[in-house]
Amino acid sequence: MKYGLVLEGGAMRGIFTAGVMDVLMENEIKFDGITGVSAGAAFGCNYKSNQKGRVIRYNLRFCRDRRYCSTLSLIRTGDMFGAEFCYHTIPDELDIFDSTAFKNNPVDFYAVCTDIETGRAVYHKFNDMNHSELEWIRASASMPLAARIVNINGRKLLDGGISDSIPLEFMEKNGYDKNIVVLTQPRGYIKKKSRSIGMIKNVYRKYPQFVNACVKRHDMYNNELAYVNNSEKNGRALVIAPPEKLPIGHIEHNHEVLLEVYRIGRKTAADMLDDIKNFIK
Repeated sequence: MKYGLVLEGGAMRGIFTAGVMDVLMENEIKFDGITGVSAGAAFGCNYKSNQKGRVIRYNLRFCRDRRYCSTLSLIRTGDMFGAEFCYHTIPDELDIFDSTAFKNNPVDFYAVCTDIETGRAVYHKFNDMNHSELEWIRASASMPLAARIVNINGRKLLDGGISDSIPLEFMEKNGYDKNIVVLTQPRGYIKKKSRSIGMIKNVYRKYPQFVNACVKRHDMYNNELAYVNNSEKNGRALVIAPPEKLPIGHIEHNHEVLLEVYRIGRKTAADMLDDIKNFIK
Protein backbone atom coordinates (compact mmCIF):
# COMPACT_ATOMS: atom_id res chain seq x y z
CA MET A 1 0.00 0.00 0.00
CA LYS A 2 1.41 3.37 -1.05
CA TYR A 3 0.13 6.63 0.39
CA GLY A 4 0.13 10.00 -1.35
CA LEU A 5 -0.47 13.65 -0.55
CA VAL A 6 -2.10 15.86 -3.19
CA LEU A 7 -1.84 19.63 -2.73
CA GLU A 8 -4.06 21.97 -4.73
CA GLY A 9 -2.84 25.47 -5.61
CA GLY A 10 -4.67 28.74 -5.17
CA ALA A 11 -1.96 31.38 -4.68
CA MET A 12 -2.17 32.71 -1.10
CA ARG A 13 -4.99 30.29 -0.24
CA GLY A 14 -2.01 27.95 0.03
CA ILE A 15 -1.41 29.38 3.51
CA PHE A 16 -4.33 27.13 4.56
CA THR A 17 -2.33 24.20 3.16
CA ALA A 18 0.72 25.35 5.15
CA GLY A 19 -1.29 25.10 8.36
CA VAL A 20 -2.50 21.62 7.43
CA MET A 21 1.02 20.47 6.54
CA ASP A 22 2.52 21.69 9.81
CA VAL A 23 0.01 19.69 11.84
CA LEU A 24 0.68 16.59 9.73
CA MET A 25 4.45 16.98 10.10
CA GLU A 26 4.17 17.59 13.84
CA ASN A 27 2.27 14.32 14.12
CA GLU A 28 4.80 12.49 11.92
CA ILE A 29 2.32 11.57 9.20
CA LYS A 30 4.41 9.97 6.46
CA PHE A 31 3.71 9.63 2.74
CA ASP A 32 5.31 7.72 -0.11
CA GLY A 33 4.67 10.48 -2.62
CA ILE A 34 3.61 14.12 -2.75
CA THR A 35 2.40 16.15 -5.70
CA GLY A 36 1.83 19.89 -5.62
CA VAL A 37 0.32 22.35 -8.05
CA SER A 38 1.31 26.03 -8.09
CA ALA A 39 1.32 27.18 -4.44
CA GLY A 40 0.87 23.52 -3.52
CA ALA A 41 4.28 22.85 -5.07
CA ALA A 42 5.94 26.03 -3.78
CA PHE A 43 4.80 25.33 -0.22
CA GLY A 44 4.57 21.53 -0.40
CA CYS A 45 8.29 20.99 -1.02
CA ASN A 46 8.79 21.94 2.64
CA TYR A 47 7.06 18.68 3.60
CA LYS A 48 9.82 16.66 1.96
CA SER A 49 12.49 18.81 3.62
CA ASN A 50 10.57 18.53 6.94
CA GLN A 51 10.72 22.29 7.60
CA LYS A 52 7.77 22.84 9.88
CA GLY A 53 6.68 26.47 10.14
CA ARG A 54 8.86 27.71 7.29
CA VAL A 55 6.03 28.67 4.94
CA ILE A 56 4.15 30.90 7.35
CA ARG A 57 7.42 32.32 8.68
CA TYR A 58 8.78 33.62 5.39
CA ASN A 59 5.36 34.76 4.18
CA LEU A 60 4.91 36.86 7.31
CA ARG A 61 8.44 38.23 6.97
CA PHE A 62 8.24 39.17 3.28
CA CYS A 63 4.55 39.69 2.46
CA ARG A 64 5.02 43.49 2.46
CA ASP A 65 8.31 43.40 0.57
CA ARG A 66 7.78 44.66 -2.98
CA ARG A 67 10.37 42.22 -4.23
CA TYR A 68 8.23 39.35 -2.96
CA CYS A 69 4.87 40.29 -4.43
CA SER A 70 3.70 43.60 -5.84
CA THR A 71 2.36 45.41 -8.88
CA LEU A 72 5.73 47.18 -9.04
CA SER A 73 7.43 43.78 -9.39
CA LEU A 74 5.02 42.89 -12.20
CA ILE A 75 5.78 46.15 -14.03
CA ARG A 76 9.55 45.93 -13.56
CA THR A 77 10.13 42.21 -14.05
CA GLY A 78 7.01 40.74 -15.63
CA ASP A 79 6.33 38.65 -12.51
CA MET A 80 3.89 39.60 -9.75
CA PHE A 81 5.81 37.27 -7.44
CA GLY A 82 9.43 38.26 -7.99
CA ALA A 83 11.18 35.36 -9.72
CA GLU A 84 14.71 35.90 -8.44
CA PHE A 85 13.68 37.02 -4.95
CA CYS A 86 11.03 34.37 -4.27
CA TYR A 87 12.67 31.34 -5.84
CA HIS A 88 16.35 31.99 -5.29
CA THR A 89 17.16 34.80 -2.83
CA ILE A 90 14.80 33.61 -0.10
CA PRO A 91 15.60 29.86 -0.23
CA ASP A 92 19.32 30.40 -0.79
CA GLU A 93 20.01 33.32 1.57
CA LEU A 94 17.17 34.71 3.69
CA ASP A 95 15.18 31.66 4.88
CA ILE A 96 17.31 28.78 3.74
CA PHE A 97 15.61 25.75 2.22
CA ASP A 98 17.13 22.50 3.52
CA SER A 99 18.05 20.92 0.21
CA THR A 100 20.07 18.20 1.95
CA ALA A 101 17.06 17.01 3.96
CA PHE A 102 14.93 17.24 0.81
CA LYS A 103 17.36 15.06 -1.14
CA ASN A 104 17.81 12.51 1.65
CA ASN A 105 14.08 12.03 2.24
CA PRO A 106 13.00 9.05 0.06
CA VAL A 107 9.45 10.39 -0.49
CA ASP A 108 8.72 11.11 -4.15
CA PHE A 109 7.88 14.75 -4.92
CA TYR A 110 6.23 16.03 -8.10
CA ALA A 111 5.29 19.48 -9.35
CA VAL A 112 2.69 20.04 -12.06
CA CYS A 113 3.24 22.60 -14.83
CA THR A 114 1.40 23.38 -18.06
CA ASP A 115 3.20 23.22 -21.40
CA ILE A 116 1.75 26.24 -23.21
CA GLU A 117 2.51 24.84 -26.67
CA THR A 118 0.40 21.71 -26.06
CA GLY A 119 -1.91 22.92 -23.29
CA ARG A 120 -1.16 19.69 -21.43
CA ALA A 121 0.15 18.94 -17.96
CA VAL A 122 3.81 18.19 -17.36
CA TYR A 123 4.70 16.27 -14.18
CA HIS A 124 8.24 16.83 -12.96
CA LYS A 125 9.76 14.46 -10.40
CA PHE A 126 12.45 15.97 -8.16
CA ASN A 127 15.57 14.17 -7.03
CA ASP A 128 17.21 17.30 -5.63
CA MET A 129 16.40 20.96 -4.98
CA ASN A 130 18.87 23.35 -6.57
CA HIS A 131 18.73 26.45 -8.77
CA SER A 132 17.52 24.64 -11.88
CA GLU A 133 14.99 22.51 -9.98
CA LEU A 134 13.56 25.60 -8.30
CA GLU A 135 12.71 26.87 -11.77
CA TRP A 136 10.22 23.99 -12.02
CA ILE A 137 8.58 25.25 -8.83
CA ARG A 138 8.48 28.75 -10.30
CA ALA A 139 6.92 27.44 -13.51
CA SER A 140 4.26 25.53 -11.60
CA ALA A 141 3.27 28.72 -9.75
CA SER A 142 3.53 31.17 -12.67
CA MET A 143 -0.04 32.37 -13.18
CA PRO A 144 -1.09 33.54 -16.67
CA LEU A 145 -1.03 37.33 -17.06
CA ALA A 146 0.84 37.69 -13.75
CA ALA A 147 4.10 35.95 -14.68
CA ARG A 148 6.50 35.42 -17.54
CA ILE A 149 6.66 32.14 -19.41
CA VAL A 150 9.32 29.89 -17.87
CA ASN A 151 11.62 28.12 -20.33
CA ILE A 152 13.04 24.78 -19.14
CA ASN A 153 14.78 22.25 -21.38
CA GLY A 154 13.11 23.64 -24.49
CA ARG A 155 9.64 23.68 -22.94
CA LYS A 156 7.57 26.80 -22.35
CA LEU A 157 5.76 26.42 -19.04
CA LEU A 158 3.17 28.16 -16.86
CA ASP A 159 0.81 27.42 -13.97
CA GLY A 160 0.07 23.73 -13.51
CA GLY A 161 -3.43 24.54 -12.34
CA ILE A 162 -4.46 25.33 -15.92
CA SER A 163 -4.12 21.70 -17.02
CA ASP A 164 -4.39 19.64 -13.81
CA SER A 165 -5.56 21.52 -10.72
CA ILE A 166 -6.05 18.50 -8.44
CA PRO A 167 -3.78 15.70 -9.69
CA LEU A 168 -5.34 12.83 -7.75
CA GLU A 169 -5.85 10.73 -10.88
CA PHE A 170 -2.15 11.17 -11.72
CA MET A 171 -1.19 9.85 -8.28
CA GLU A 172 -3.55 6.87 -8.49
CA LYS A 173 -2.26 5.93 -11.94
CA ASN A 174 1.30 6.03 -10.56
CA GLY A 175 0.59 3.49 -7.85
CA TYR A 176 -0.40 5.61 -4.86
CA ASP A 177 -3.34 3.58 -3.59
CA LYS A 178 -4.66 5.96 -0.94
CA ASN A 179 -4.27 9.72 -1.03
CA ILE A 180 -4.96 12.66 1.23
CA VAL A 181 -6.15 15.59 -0.89
CA VAL A 182 -5.77 19.11 0.50
CA LEU A 183 -8.12 21.55 -1.22
CA THR A 184 -8.09 25.32 -0.80
CA GLN A 185 -11.75 25.81 -1.62
CA PRO A 186 -14.59 24.55 0.64
CA ARG A 187 -16.67 21.51 -0.20
CA GLY A 188 -19.45 22.33 -2.63
CA TYR A 189 -17.37 24.90 -4.49
CA ILE A 190 -18.10 25.10 -8.23
CA LYS A 191 -15.59 26.88 -10.45
CA LYS A 192 -16.94 29.36 -12.98
CA LYS A 193 -15.47 30.45 -16.31
CA SER A 194 -12.66 32.97 -15.86
CA ARG A 195 -13.44 36.61 -16.52
CA SER A 196 -9.89 37.05 -17.88
CA ILE A 197 -10.38 34.85 -20.95
CA GLY A 198 -10.45 37.86 -23.30
CA MET A 199 -7.06 39.05 -22.09
CA ILE A 200 -5.66 35.52 -22.15
CA LYS A 201 -6.77 35.05 -25.76
CA ASN A 202 -4.99 38.26 -26.71
CA VAL A 203 -1.76 37.77 -24.74
CA TYR A 204 -1.32 34.07 -25.60
CA ARG A 205 -2.76 34.08 -29.13
CA LYS A 206 0.39 32.35 -30.40
CA TYR A 207 -0.47 29.37 -28.19
CA PRO A 208 -3.99 28.22 -29.16
CA GLN A 209 -3.78 24.95 -27.22
CA PHE A 210 -2.98 26.85 -24.04
CA VAL A 211 -5.81 29.31 -24.67
CA ASN A 212 -8.17 26.37 -25.19
CA ALA A 213 -7.04 24.86 -21.87
CA CYS A 214 -7.72 28.19 -20.14
CA VAL A 215 -11.17 28.43 -21.73
CA LYS A 216 -12.06 24.93 -20.53
CA ARG A 217 -10.33 25.19 -17.17
CA HIS A 218 -13.52 25.51 -15.12
CA ASP A 219 -14.90 22.31 -16.67
CA MET A 220 -11.63 20.47 -16.04
CA TYR A 221 -11.59 21.65 -12.43
CA ASN A 222 -15.18 20.68 -11.71
CA ASN A 223 -14.64 17.26 -13.31
CA GLU A 224 -11.60 16.75 -11.11
CA LEU A 225 -13.63 17.66 -8.02
CA ALA A 226 -16.14 14.99 -9.03
CA TYR A 227 -13.27 12.51 -9.40
CA VAL A 228 -11.98 13.42 -5.93
CA ASN A 229 -15.45 13.00 -4.42
CA ASN A 230 -15.83 9.59 -6.05
CA SER A 231 -12.41 8.46 -4.81
CA GLU A 232 -13.31 9.60 -1.30
CA LYS A 233 -16.64 7.77 -1.46
CA ASN A 234 -14.80 4.58 -2.46
CA GLY A 235 -12.25 4.90 0.36
CA ARG A 236 -9.27 5.75 -1.85
CA ALA A 237 -9.03 9.40 -0.79
CA LEU A 238 -9.47 11.57 2.27
CA VAL A 239 -10.23 15.24 1.65
CA ILE A 240 -9.06 18.10 3.86
CA ALA A 241 -10.83 21.31 2.85
CA PRO A 242 -11.55 24.69 4.45
CA PRO A 243 -14.85 24.76 6.35
CA GLU A 244 -15.88 27.84 4.35
CA LYS A 245 -14.48 30.26 1.77
CA LEU A 246 -11.10 31.48 2.96
CA PRO A 247 -10.85 35.23 3.75
CA ILE A 248 -7.86 35.74 1.49
CA GLY A 249 -7.18 36.57 -2.16
CA HIS A 250 -4.42 35.72 -4.61
CA ILE A 251 -2.27 38.40 -2.98
CA GLU A 252 -2.11 39.28 0.72
CA HIS A 253 -0.01 41.82 2.61
CA ASN A 254 -1.87 41.73 5.95
CA HIS A 255 -0.15 39.70 8.66
CA GLU A 256 -3.38 39.06 10.56
CA VAL A 257 -5.12 37.66 7.51
CA LEU A 258 -2.21 35.33 6.80
CA LEU A 259 -2.21 34.13 10.40
CA GLU A 260 -5.98 33.63 10.39
CA VAL A 261 -5.88 31.45 7.27
CA TYR A 262 -2.90 29.51 8.65
CA ARG A 263 -4.79 28.88 11.89
CA ILE A 264 -7.85 27.71 9.95
CA GLY A 265 -5.61 25.17 8.22
CA ARG A 266 -4.14 24.00 11.52
CA LYS A 267 -7.56 23.67 13.18
CA THR A 268 -9.04 21.82 10.23
CA ALA A 269 -6.21 19.28 10.26
CA ALA A 270 -6.25 18.95 14.06
CA ASP A 271 -10.00 18.30 14.07
CA MET A 272 -9.50 15.55 11.46
CA LEU A 273 -6.39 14.05 13.01
CA ASP A 274 -8.02 10.79 14.14
CA ASP A 275 -9.50 10.27 10.68
CA ILE A 276 -6.12 11.05 9.10
CA LYS A 277 -4.29 8.56 11.31
CA ASN A 278 -6.89 5.88 10.60
CA PHE A 279 -6.55 6.53 6.87
CA ILE A 280 -2.73 6.45 6.92
CA LYS A 281 -2.05 3.18 8.69
